[in-house]
Amino acid sequence: MQVYRPFPAPKAITFDLDDTLYDNRPVIRRAEQAMYDWLASEHPVTNGMGTARWQALKQAVAQVDPMLRHDVTQWRFEYLKIGLMQFGYSLAKAEQAAQVGVAHVLAVRNQVDVPAETHRVLQALAARVPLVAITNGNVDVEKIGLAPYFSAVFMAGRDGMAKPEPALFVQAARHLALPVEVILHVGDHPVTDVGGAVLNGFRACWFNDQARQWGDDARAQWQPDVEITALAQLLPLLDGDNGK
Repeated sequence: MQVYRPFPAPKAITFDLDDTLYDNRPVIRRAEQAMYDWLASEHPVTNGMGTARWQALKQAVAQVDPMLRHDVTQWRFEYLKIGLMQFGYSLAKAEQAAQVGVAHVLAVRNQVDVPAETHRVLQALAARVPLVAITNGNVDVEKIGLAPYFSAVFMAGRDGMAKPEPALFVQAARHLALPVEVILHVGDHPVTDVGGAVLNGFRACWFNDQARQWGDDARAQWQPDVEITALAQLLPLLDGDNGK
């Protein structure tokens, strides 16, 4: 653990989910492959499109409607719908197929292997302070077994614009009914998590389990209050053990 700025013992903790409480990278790879496998099986007319063209379409759709980047589920629905329409599907048929495709991907996306250590630490933390999840993703905390630890979950798209925009942080602070300066936000991303926390007055904890160097990332404009390499390092912070 490295403390950059001493701060009071947090009265509540907000958590990013993906790549903070579990490794989300293999999950997303499986979910993406599930979409392509589904397309090949159920909509073989699209087989010649290839993954690169689907990804190019995804980015093109977001260029037209940048707000889709704040709702990854709706974004997938839109580019699937448009892609199918490019192969001659009617709007109604494309929408129906895209809904099925999104549901198929979400089923795989919620197959997450949450480490036992994550459960242990969250249980210990939740016994002492309220915990809230704020995520830019679309994982279902009920389905992955993390719901019991959180008093609320705020999700980009459904609950407002994605981090680092204020919406999710504001709602978390309102739910907790605490001053933002006594809320610690924990996340792996230098912009959406650290930047989002700093810009919205939260204390920022950078979760760095990949041996990264803060100054090596050009996106790292906002220094965190504290850096941890394991979730268990949060426990002593509740006792004010952070150099203050």
